[in-house]
Amino acid sequence: MRSQPLPATHIPTPPSITKLSARDLVSIQDFSPEEIRATLELALLMKRHPNDFLGALVGKQQVLFFEKPSLRTRLSFEAGMASLGGASIFVDQTHSRLDARESLFDIAHNVERWVDVMVLRTFSHATIEGLAHHADIPVINALSELEHPCQALADFLTLKEQFSDLRKIKFTFIGDGNNVCHSLLLTGVALGASVRVATPKGYEPNPTIVAAAQDIADQTGGSIAIVNDPHEAVSGADAVYTDAWASMGQEHESTVREAIFAEYQVNEALMAEAKPYALFMHCLPAHRGQEVTNAVIDSPQSVVFEQAENRMHVQKAILYSLLGGGMSRLPVRSAHA
Repeated sequence: MRSQPLPATHIPTPPSITKLSARDLVSIQDFSPEEIRATLELALLMKRHPNDFLGALVGKQQVLFFEKPSLRTRLSFEAGMASLGGASIFVDQTHSRLDARESLFDIAHNVERWVDVMVLRTFSHATIEGLAHHADIPVINALSELEHPCQALADFLTLKEQFSDLRKIKFTFIGDGNNVCHSLLLTGVALGASVRVATPKGYEPNPTIVAAAQDIADQTGGSIAIVNDPHEAVSGADAVYTDAWASMGQEHESTVREAIFAEYQVNEALMAEAKPYALFMHCLPAHRGQEVTNAVIDSPQSVVFEQAENRMHVQKAILYSLLGGGMSRLPVRSAHA
């Protein structure tokens, strides 16, 4: 089931707020449920009408500090900023950590005088928290070992295009309780979805993240379930999501993890336990033959490339909102435009 653009008559009307109250996007928790919904609606509007936003961030500059390799994150941020009229500067930190040469305090107070926003892809979440604390410009988490908020927002934009009302979906994550799992869990319950996570024992998501997600679910009507049985989690699911069994920095654990996670592979038999139209999702890169089979990732149910495309649209919405565009400056459009 492929993602199709919504007809023009279904273009959402963004809420009448002037800007996102959060200065940074370090954790998905920095955005309230209302702000998450607004971000998805703005991203959908930008996707439908990109020409309306040409030049929206002329004169704005982003710097991308990446300690880890990247394809989708880097290109989607750079292409997104360029389409809004802004500029990007990429700093390759894969050979040394950001704070190896000088303190985060000093880095922050230098960088904030040159550019308008920092986008960070780091090993340590504390690095992003530190720069956000010191810098007087927005800081965006483009991946840390704790969270991947931009990915989760793009994933739920993809689901919104397919299902519209996210409060009615059952979303299942299978595999390691990692950074992607954390952000998906927090985002899903913020949008009122039913979120189930299946991991091997000892690989469950961070208890602090689970507790925070439960608090959000209590407010939104969402629900969470953390189980060890992948079949229980997949049963009746509208979407089935998996990720690499060993994240970047855990490559030395790959052999051990392959044995532990073998029964968590998303294959045709496991997908058959979900709803007949269930979507398959993956943040990529995928390790074909490990966490997912070719038959599943290449099937008509797979929306992995739609997810990748939506990274750009979501990140454009984040940049536009955090850099002063706000919702009050949206182009005026009729519901029938």
